[in-house]
Amino acid sequence: MVQAFIASFLAGLATGLGALPILFLREISHQVRDLLLAFAAGVMVAASAFNLIIPAMQTGSIYQVALGIMAGALTLGFFERYIPEMDYEQYFGSQDQGLGRKTILLITAIALHNIPEGLAVGIAFASRAKGMGLALAIAIGVQNAPEGLVVAAPLIKTKMSSWKIILLATLTGIVEPMAALLGISLVNKLGAIVPFSLAFAAGAMLYVVFKEMIPESHGHGYAKKATYFFVFGIIFMLVINSIFTG
Repeated sequence: MVQAFIASFLAGLATGLGALPILFLREISHQVRDLLLAFAAGVMVAASAFNLIIPAMQTGSIYQVALGIMAGALTLGFFERYIPEMDYEQYFGSQDQGLGRKTILLITAIALHNIPEGLAVGIAFASRAKGMGLALAIAIGVQNAPEGLVVAAPLIKTKMSSWKIILLATLTGIVEPMAALLGISLVNKLGAIVPFSLAFAAGAMLYVVFKEMIPESHGHGYAKKATYFFVFGIIFMLVINSIFTG
């Protein structure tokens, strides 16, 4: 249990580490931001497919997976309906309603995505399969780094300090060690909930990618380059999975 907690904690911490470049960048051009968003979107799509949906299919039924994906997308859609009521200037130091709405939606999607990842690490360690838990934690940690930069990027335009932005990005990954402990305790009791949880996170991630990230990355005249970077993001995740999970 201790190993699972430490491994998942370090994997979650990688989200904050991925946001560190903002210490040196207080302004990102539209082109750079579009390419980063597109790359991260590719990473998220590949992670949703290969790190969430496929494992869910391997451990559950098509009905559980389909229901989980739809539930995740609907939950993000429901949340998006109400977040315009929030005071973005109070939370982010910005009066830009669109920026605040997209930022909160993105943070929520990544936090939801991290919960089943932590759960998966806990289950892998609980299975006692040689090297499985560690390999999965490493893969998730590498995958979390660009997610941290994605969380931080839109906040650069606000009045928040760099360290507060990094802290916020880190907090989205802190849920992972807690979820890992839950995964260990549930592995022999409620195994049926795992496929649904993995699929739920995939649905949430796919919603935010196609609703926010892809349109945003194609809105400033760099659509072709952004498309290539989206593909690079998918390839990146394929390489990471190949190296660390076999």
